[in-house]
Amino acid sequence: MDSRPIGVFDSGVGGLTVARAIMDQLPSESIMYIGDTARTPYGPRSLEQVREYSLDIMDSLVAHGVKMLVIACNTATAAVLDEARERYETPVVGVIEPAVRRAVSATTSGRIGVIGTEGTVRSHAYLNAFGSYPNLQITSVACPAFVELVEHGITAGPHVQEVAAGYFGPLIDAEIDTLVLGCTHYPLLQGAIGYVMGADVTLVSSADETARDVYRLLAEYDLFSHETAPIREFYATGDPASFGPLARRFIGPDVGYARSTQELDR
Repeated sequence: MDSRPIGVFDSGVGGLTVARAIMDQLPSESIMYIGDTARTPYGPRSLEQVREYSLDIMDSLVAHGVKMLVIACNTATAAVLDEARERYETPVVGVIEPAVRRAVSATTSGRIGVIGTEGTVRSHAYLNAFGSYPNLQITSVACPAFVELVEHGITAGPHVQEVAAGYFGPLIDAEIDTLVLGCTHYPLLQGAIGYVMGADVTLVSSADETARDVYRLLAEYDLFSHETAPIREFYATGDPASFGPLARRFIGPDVGYARSTQELDR
């Protein structure tokens, strides 16, 4: 038994969708989550900046004894996944590969859409990941306003639908049948996204697929915990007073009391 926590981080609250999926699939596992709310959003930043911020947070998580790292951010996954796997002895999971596998298995036409931050789309990380599969037509669209909406707790309603419709023209024109939500914030907008795209388009969230990868690696490395009362700790690099209520809204009471990452350094 390995009762050390799984370290999860994101630029803000979006990675909580991944943390929630891990908690649902692995209820005995402890979680240490860091939301980099002081520097969100990552999407418009350079990959070098995202790399610097991501390694800073992962160094902190490793220093505090996590047994696995989950990069619950598509932009950070694109920027730093390969380097992180070389840098740390602990297993590292990203969110792009699991979503790509699920999208490939879901599509019947081979026409797949990807929505993500500017940084994720600019990195071509999804195009590269899909490149190993034949006969696919990928349409990528950046949706930068989505992260800001989620970080302000705006997840449904006419305004969200209007913003989505403004982005989705190329996806509708491409007649996609599968849409990858290429940012962990986006599942929190899933209702509006599905409404605008229509019932015939399958939405693929990386959260559940990433949690399955976490399970697989825990099994491979014999790292399972059997705690009956796992510890879930949630930290923010910015103001935890604003992070906590929003996180509890999205993930439930398991968030409990959100704390500042300054407490980790004491």
